[in-house]
Amino acid sequence: MSTAQKLIDLKVSQLAENIIGSEIIKLAAEVNQKIKQGEKIYNLTIGDFNPKVFPLPAEFKQAIIDAYIDDQTNYPAADGMQELREAVSNLLKQRGELDYKADEILIAGGARPVIYSIFRALVDPNDTVVFAVPSWNNNHYTYLNGAKAVVIEAGAEQNFMPRAADIKPYVQRANLIALCSPQNPTGTVFSKEGLEEICDLILAENARRGANEKPLYLMYDQIYWALTFGNTKHYNPVSLRPEMKNYTVFVDGISKSLAATGVRVGWSMGPKKIIDKMKAILTHVGAWAPKAEQVAAAKYLSDLKLYDAFIAEQKKKISARLDGFYKGFQDLRSEGYKVDAITPQAAIYLTVSFSLHGQKTAEGKVLETTKDITKYILDEAKLALVPFNAFGASDNSSWYRLSVGTCKLEDVNDIINGLRNALKKLS
Repeated sequence: MSTAQKLIDLKVSQLAENIIGSEIIKLAAEVNQKIKQGEKIYNLTIGDFNPKVFPLPAEFKQAIIDAYIDDQTNYPAADGMQELREAVSNLLKQRGELDYKADEILIAGGARPVIYSIFRALVDPNDTVVFAVPSWNNNHYTYLNGAKAVVIEAGAEQNFMPRAADIKPYVQRANLIALCSPQNPTGTVFSKEGLEEICDLILAENARRGANEKPLYLMYDQIYWALTFGNTKHYNPVSLRPEMKNYTVFVDGISKSLAATGVRVGWSMGPKKIIDKMKAILTHVGAWAPKAEQVAAAKYLSDLKLYDAFIAEQKKKISARLDGFYKGFQDLRSEGYKVDAITPQAAIYLTVSFSLHGQKTAEGKVLETTKDITKYILDEAKLALVPFNAFGASDNSSWYRLSVGTCKLEDVNDIINGLRNALKKLS
């Protein structure tokens, strides 16, 4: 073998060497491999939409096409097209109980660049970031920033939402608290009182710190806020406590509300100084939303009656699937199977439980770990779900995220029946 053919151990940065890829994407890759091999798998892992089941609003899609035909293909403004920032400002004021001017809003290529720029703008190396698990990707953004993570594990008894009492022991050394509501992966929301208590904790800590110390900031991810069901109401910290406007930076966008995950239009709103610094950071990353999509989004969001009609239909379709699965799990539970589900509140997720640790398969194999249970459900029920340990929860957690964005309504009963047949085989 020549020297050129020998395997070379190429050295990379310490950050790159130790970074962990997305656990959810890894799981999805395994599922997709089964599908490629011809197996019929109900893949409810990824927080995405099947465009054939949940298409973009027709008017928005046409507006994107029109923008490309009109040659809207050069660089957009660094902080986003003015007309889109004004449309977002109006949407937030009219539907979201939030008053942010266009220059307090930053448009980016989806929520991920927004979150990245929030961390980079507010968190120094060795700063402390407090977040609860299960939650989406806070651990990775904390790592990318060289910060210290304080991880709180929230349980089913509190709908997996952190409480002020959970955060309080760490508040004096925290630099950023990362919250999400409606929450990914749980589909649950903060109560009014629960969020007020957290806001009061942050305000009291900032009063203690005074003007010469870096404030304690809150990153509030509300990307799913338009998708609440039944009597569930979405609350945000600034509407509940106006003084929180100085310390809160939001994560928001159209990816979930308009089933537009691939369109890549997200935004942040917050204090102008912070938004300006985030803009400067993203200028060097180049994480802008495409100009044509921005122009189209501005046009679509300028007609809130059209937007409202689509959201109402979207909620109806999502809710039908979540309610169907919830009823199915409760039926299985009433039949004596060790499963459960939390009443759906928001987003596109149902939190479900399989308390199957220690049970035996028909072949005599003991399901000792959550990984064993996940594989059994996949192999026997042909159902792919994401265990909460992929979102930072304990390895032995029995809870899972079930995502309905790729699910046909007629498949719900078949999935429940497949689970029933698989559970029957356990002893």
